[in-house]
Amino acid sequence: MDILNSTISSVKPLDETAIQAARERQDQLTKPQGSLGVLESLSVQLAGIQGRALPVIGKKVIIVMAGDHGVVAEGVSAFPQEVTPQMVANFAAGGAGINVLARHSGCEVRVVDVGVAAPVEIDGVLSRKVRPGTANIAAGPAMSREEAVACLEAGIEAAAAEIAAGADLIGTGDMGIGNTTPSSAILAVLSGVQLQHAVGRGTGIGAEALAHKREVIRRAIEINSPDPGDGLDVLAKVGGLEIGGLAGVILGAAAGRAPVVIDGFISTAAAMVAANLCPASKQYMIASHASVEPGHQLMLDELGLKPMLFMDMRLGEGTGAALAASLVEAAAKVLTQMATFAEAGVAEKNGEAPAKEAGA
Repeated sequence: MDILNSTISSVKPLDETAIQAARERQDQLTKPQGSLGVLESLSVQLAGIQGRALPVIGKKVIIVMAGDHGVVAEGVSAFPQEVTPQMVANFAAGGAGINVLARHSGCEVRVVDVGVAAPVEIDGVLSRKVRPGTANIAAGPAMSREEAVACLEAGIEAAAAEIAAGADLIGTGDMGIGNTTPSSAILAVLSGVQLQHAVGRGTGIGAEALAHKREVIRRAIEINSPDPGDGLDVLAKVGGLEIGGLAGVILGAAAGRAPVVIDGFISTAAAMVAANLCPASKQYMIASHASVEPGHQLMLDELGLKPMLFMDMRLGEGTGAALAASLVEAAAKVLTQMATFAEAGVAEKNGEAPAKEAGA
């Protein structure tokens, strides 16, 4: 608990001096003000996060947290639990969707086993297993409060290690068969939305299975009575091991003043937990894409985040974060590498070319 508490207390507001300097430079670049849209506001956010007027995005790392879920015993997923360790092995071998998109966008991938039900002894997979999968949330709590803390702290330490090794940007990714069920439960509890809006088809279940999934989540919330004012209680009672790990990654990135690119539905459930525990962490979050999962937009609205990409994606793994990471890097480069009117000797809208700045 000491790591969690000290991390939360280390998350500070964005640097307003750097934000103001970045805005002023954006307004002087050789383009109509606002013409690059989100890239402009994102570059200013990056300046505030890093505490410097000219932000730099070099090394980019996607942290993929893996864990299993006892609730799969209720038949809420179209895939068996054995797929989780098989996909972890695929990540380590470089053959998954996240590996392809990470290579494309210049991101490194780190895979962490925080709760896979089967033994995982694979080169390249960091073992931080808290327990071998959660318990069935339809019958009782997913895990103990102490285990929820351990998940969060595993994520915090993973993010801190990457930042210490030079990462300028952290992205989130997940692997865990059945994890849309606890993610939907987290959304329903923390936002108060009705289950028909919070629960989607996940891995592609049919209409009858979807109705069953909603009933399972309703029962889980009723049996466990998670406290919406206590994100740790929600995580422990109806959450997931990898969801807790990702919430920790987000908190660790914020404490280390690194932007954290949030992937899809599972990662955003983790972001909701992180924001509940530490509201200031929301300033460090960047939403990568809008998932097809229906509850995802509700999560983003709750957090006040706007996604950058609308690609009809719902794979998870950090795939959306990998794609968006290159746009975050582009935003920083626009601010730092584009010439100002004065530097370029280009006339501003009044038709007068300004004198070149000293040293330009």
